[in-house]
Amino acid sequence: MATAADMDAMRRAIALAARGLGSTSPNPVVGCVVTDAAGRVVGEGFHQRAGGPHAEVHALHAAGDRARGGTAYVTLEPCNHTGRTGPCAQALIEAGVARVVYAVADPDPQATGGAHTLRAAGIEVGQGLLQDEAEAGNIAWLTSVRLGRPHVTWKYAATLDGRTAAADGTSRWISSPDSRADVHRLRAESDAVLVGSGTLRADDPHLAVRGIEGATQPLRVVLDSRATIPPTARVLDAAAPTLVVVREGADTGHLSGVDVARLPHDDNGIGVHAVLGELYGRGVRSVLLEGGATLAGAFVAAGAVDRVVGYLSPVLLGAGPAALAGAGITTITEALRLDVTETVRIGPDLRITATVPKGA
Repeated sequence: MATAADMDAMRRAIALAARGLGSTSPNPVVGCVVTDAAGRVVGEGFHQRAGGPHAEVHALHAAGDRARGGTAYVTLEPCNHTGRTGPCAQALIEAGVARVVYAVADPDPQATGGAHTLRAAGIEVGQGLLQDEAEAGNIAWLTSVRLGRPHVTWKYAATLDGRTAAADGTSRWISSPDSRADVHRLRAESDAVLVGSGTLRADDPHLAVRGIEGATQPLRVVLDSRATIPPTARVLDAAAPTLVVVREGADTGHLSGVDVARLPHDDNGIGVHAVLGELYGRGVRSVLLEGGATLAGAFVAAGAVDRVVGYLSPVLLGAGPAALAGAGITTITEALRLDVTETVRIGPDLRITATVPKGA
């Protein structure tokens, strides 16, 4: 049975793992805490970047000989394979730990088996401690392994009566400066930020992260099937990498030097899953969808939205576009009902985070 000390150590490991959000793809975020034989914390670490040492290696390096006879708390089952780094299960064995406790089993068939290796070496292994908390913190990578596509968060800002712009099309600014700063945090935690050509024409967004020191810039993705994006668009500057997704046959002669992906299309345009497949192949494991109502509706209709983050401002407009359109929902029985996981006051606004239930 887990003790209070076990719980505290794992919660610390989960907090450490979160430091890697946005910089580890296509690898997971992982945190590790090592205690000595007397239960004192002697080492901490987290996976900082793909190709770099894993969380266990950082924590064991900090602990040194004090890890012998101690316990390692890890948010994800220690890996059992050699990739760009060695297997963490073997590193734990060589460090002489007596016990390993992990939160979430590794679903990656290439890396799983670490628990078996540890037990075979005589190490006591516990699993499932704070599993739900650890899974929530690593949900983007876990979703990508389980579904073979990036995890998608749809972000929007709206008034209390559900409008994202006024009747004349003006929308700056519905949300407060506090909420807009918080969106930069979401961007920094994501591998890619995606908008459609409509949002590009209306707002000329920049999409790069600002105001967060040391942030890894996400890939800026513009879904622009006919390649209407002008070469002067702000999203094409050098602040962050950019990918323009167009349909096969689109004229991109004006986009010299721009990274372009050409995808198949039909009468409805480029398919949502084709876009996500392209991004997955590029190592993207989390996407922040910042497009307008039509693009959001297409993702919802395709069953490709995993989380919704809505910023609701204490403003009334009475008219204007809604946040979602064309989602394929025509009756109340078809409504996509979400699980609210968090409500937070952000300045004068309310940020509501909700997830799509499994199987919805």
